Amino acid sequence: MSLSKGAVHEGMAQFQEMMRQQLESSMHAELEKLLNTAAGEEREVSRKDFEGFKNLFHRFLQVKGPSIEWIKIQRPPEDSIQPYDKIAGTAPPDNVADCLNKLVVVKLNGGLGTSMGCKGPKSLISVRNENTFLDLTVQQIEHLNKTYDTDVPLVLMNSFNTDEDTKKILQKYTHHRVKIHTFNQSRYPRVNKESLLPVSTGLSMTGQSAEGWYPPGHGDIYASFYNSGLLEQLIAQGKEYIFVSNIDNLGATVDLHILHHLVNQPNGKRCEFIMEVTDKTRADVKGGTLIQYEGKLRLLEIAQVPKAHVDEFKSVSKFKIFNTNNLWISLSAIKRLQEQKAMDLEIIVNPKTLDGGQNVVQLETAVGAAIKCFDNALGINVPRSRFLPVKTTSDLLLVMSNLYSLDAGSLTMSPKREFPTTPHVKLGSSFTQVQEYLTRFESIPDMLELDHLTVSGDVTLGKNVSLKGTVIVIANHGDRIDIPAGSMLENKIVSGNLRIMDH
Repeated sequence: MSLSKGAVHEGMAQFQEMMRQQLESSMHAELEKLLNTAAGEEREVSRKDFEGFKNLFHRFLQVKGPSIEWIKIQRPPEDSIQPYDKIAGTAPPDNVADCLNKLVVVKLNGGLGTSMGCKGPKSLISVRNENTFLDLTVQQIEHLNKTYDTDVPLVLMNSFNTDEDTKKILQKYTHHRVKIHTFNQSRYPRVNKESLLPVSTGLSMTGQSAEGWYPPGHGDIYASFYNSGLLEQLIAQGKEYIFVSNIDNLGATVDLHILHHLVNQPNGKRCEFIMEVTDKTRADVKGGTLIQYEGKLRLLEIAQVPKAHVDEFKSVSKFKIFNTNNLWISLSAIKRLQEQKAMDLEIIVNPKTLDGGQNVVQLETAVGAAIKCFDNALGINVPRSRFLPVKTTSDLLLVMSNLYSLDAGSLTMSPKREFPTTPHVKLGSSFTQVQEYLTRFESIPDMLELDHLTVSGDVTLGKNVSLKGTVIVIANHGDRIDIPAGSMLENKIVSGNLRIMDH
């Protein structure tokens, strides 16, 4: 007796479904065991977190291949991505204070400074005149509140990695004119790549258990903001929109034109979500982009792209813009979508190897992926100046230099620079950690006329060095180069061994 193809296919599907159900019930049993290792508030908070994780894990088991069919991707309609100039072209609104009083600024503050060799939250790294990312954010919002006599609060989404240190530092802002709230994003269990079960044996964050947990990406903002009760509280105070951005993006300041556009919606179409995008350069080829997919505006991330199409995705000619992660979102819409359980964010599977060599996966989501869930979502193509992230010491050198001036917490490109693009800076591995980077510059060089800087190897720069055009400084292995104080390097390559010694 031979089975038809259909019967074989149906049998396989039933078997796969049975395996999925087994995995899911094993996961639920393990999560219950973990909850039993704690008591009181910690247990209750973890129970809430685990509800979100169960939902994510269930969806992860359902996924069969790529979430995007490449052939269905379309360019977004003309009117779905507006040029910033069109929005900023209108006269400044009379009702600035009314608009601002409907706004809450939210900063994503879950990351550590480890990639730059710093302990603790990244937001506490000094970036300009001893000011940290957090100092600059507070100064910006306080300036708005004083100028327009408003009450724009700051909300920090912390993670279990940053919460304690951030709360300690917040005391220094007690007398500033800005109310600061915090909430914590969820804490999810890392799962073993083979067994797909949690690697942690207890809820504790100390010892070996600590490696078993992770904050699940910034897409978690919707659930954790809602679960914290803060969302309801802000709506009750008459707040309508949040402006969300990464705390390390120094270009992400409150833009009154975008806010006005959002609050004063024409033709009765209430826009619930604005994503700021900007033109791609060669440096941004991996950034997520906006597409039209099944009739909705949607964020396409590189992780979702089938391998055969990655080069096409990176093309600057086909996908011309990328997501800055500066987002303006309606609070009442977040509440509605959370209550309807209608937030459907693509899952990012992030493989990691723990210190002991164990392979695990983290299931994450991205905040911008929710764009498809909101009504009348819009992209705004903003100037590059609104995207000034500090991810490396190369970025740090730019923002510490005379290319930018600092005013009320906001960095603006110096009017003395003749062209508005930032120079391309590439510092080698000797500069990766902030402490070492700082010892290699006696003072930050004059970079007003710089186009390109590459520095590699054991190099130091003296006081008052000026860099212009293209400058490349490469010390070979075992050699050292000291650029003397007061040097002016214009279109120069310095290599080999140059050491200036005092007699």
